[in-house]
Parts: sequence; C-alpha cells; structure tokens
Amino acid sequence: MPPKRIDVHAHFLPSFYRKALIVAGHDRPDGMAGIPGWCEEQALEMMGRLQITSALLSISSPGVHFGDNRAAQTLARQVNEEAARLHDAHPERFGWFATTPLPDVKSAIDEACFALDTLRADGIGVQSNHHGMYMGDARLDPFYSALNERNAVMFIHPTSPCCTGCSSVGLGYPRPMLEFMFETTRTITHLILSGVTMRFPNIRIIVPHAGAALPVLANRVDLMISLFEARAPDKRPSVHAELRKLYFDLAGAPLPELLHALFRVADPDHIFYGSDWPFTPTMACVKLAEMLDTQISQNDELLDSLMIGNAQKLFPRFA
Repeated sequence: MPPKRIDVHAHFLPSFYRKALIVAGHDRPDGMAGIPGWCEEQALEMMGRLQITSALLSISSPGVHFGDNRAAQTLARQVNEEAARLHDAHPERFGWFATTPLPDVKSAIDEACFALDTLRADGIGVQSNHHGMYMGDARLDPFYSALNERNAVMFIHPTSPCCTGCSSVGLGYPRPMLEFMFETTRTITHLILSGVTMRFPNIRIIVPHAGAALPVLANRVDLMISLFEARAPDKRPSVHAELRKLYFDLAGAPLPELLHALFRVADPDHIFYGSDWPFTPTMACVKLAEMLDTQISQNDELLDSLMIGNAQKLFPRFA
C-alpha cells in the first residue's frame, strides 16, 4: 500500500488562464509541446491514484505578467479568487499559493497581502525571475518585508531565463529539462548571497526540484565567495548554513543521485513530496512516486515524514 502524501508542488490551469496564455503567445510555454490539460475532476482523480490527501496548487511558469501591469493585476486576482474557490469547495483536498503581478512590486505587495489576509492563501508563489528581476534583487525588499511580517511561506518555481540570447541556451530542448534547474540554482544562490534569507528570517522558502544543482554546488559557491567576497566572514552568508533553513520539494526526478546530495545539505524535516502535475504527466508521476517509495522504503519513519508528516508541520491545517 503506497503511503499517503501531501503534494506541495501541484499546478492548476483554469480555462481563463489557459486562454490568457494563448493570447499572450505562450501556447507552448517555455518551449514545451503545449499547455497540459487540467480540470478540477482530473486533479482529484490523479490525487486519488497517488494517495494524495491534499495538494497545494500554484500557477506555473510563465506566471501572469506578460508585459502589462494592469492586465497582470487583473489576471493575478482572477487566479487567486479561483484558487480560493477550489479550496472552499474542497477544503481538505486543496490548498494554494497565491500569484502576484511581479515585477510590479507595489501591486505584488497589495495582492500578496489581500491573498494572505483576506483569501487565506497558504503562501505566495513566485518565479525564479520576473522579466529579469531575480529573487535577490534589492527592489524586492518591501515585498519580502510584507511576507516576513506575516511569517509567510514562499514557494519558488523556475521559469525561462530572461536575457539577450537566452532563447538559444536551451539548445532547442524544452527549458524545463535543463534551464529550469539552472534557473532555480541561480535565483536561490542570489537570494542567499544577497542576504535575503538572513534579513527576512520569518519567510519559509520552498525550493523546487530537490534544490536543483545547489546540493552539489554549495561547496563551490562557499569556496568562491570566500576567495572573492570583500565582506568579513561573519558578515558573509554561508550557502551551507542557509540551505539548512530552507525547505525543498521532491518534484521532478531526483533519484538516486540528487536525493542523496539533498540529504547532505538539507534538514530532513524540511523536505516534502511534490508531483509537478499536470506538467509532469500522470503516468510519470506514478512512476516517480513508486521510485521514491522504493528508495526510502527501508525507513518507514523517514518515508512518512517526507510524504506527509513534514508538510503537516508547515501547514498545520492539513494535519
């Protein structure tokens, strides 16, 4: 019998959001073959198949900001009100991370506060970059201050890099294959080295895809910073120390190498199950979940913690 799970990395694509993607020219988001199908009933069916008791829904890449601030504000509000409706209809099954119209920082603060205070979102979802604004950017400090005051959870999801010539760095493959991993590594490194995790310690940050390349690059970053960083050692963030504070989901294919590396740098109580459905198709989700169960089956207590127990501590209402 497979273990029960809480899915902290699950996406939703209401019909109005799908239409907005297509109108904005994202009918093949991030170089993928198309926009996957999604509906409420399919989500619940998939959750039943994988013994997922609750799923925290979020909007995936490319988010809601397609170049127009006002349109992004409107779409973010629509998405968040739909997520709140899904939660109200299935309070034990669906939680959600609210979407904001970043890089419009002022509007993002307004929407985040409304979602957390009024709609009772479980956290805030952001992209690895918002039109080139990475998550360690000082312009985001007022946004982080609002989240820090609320002890908010912030879920980070990768998106395509934003720079001249970046369309070719994916080598013609869909960006989720390689670039999403590099994007996550880039933005979390920026977040740590810019001091965000130290200045705003009340924000619980969830890193996707088992930390991407950071578990194997942490030593290198710490070494290089010690050689070239002008700040005194006690004023300089340690990637290893900050990684122990962060949270990680197991979406994607972290087995076996990445999972072992993650256990070496992360707090085991800060690791959760994630499916990445529907961008990861159902059969792939089933196979990956079986692989995780098999890999960790020799330790029932650890398996239960990773699949459901740790998430219940961070999101007590699902306990």
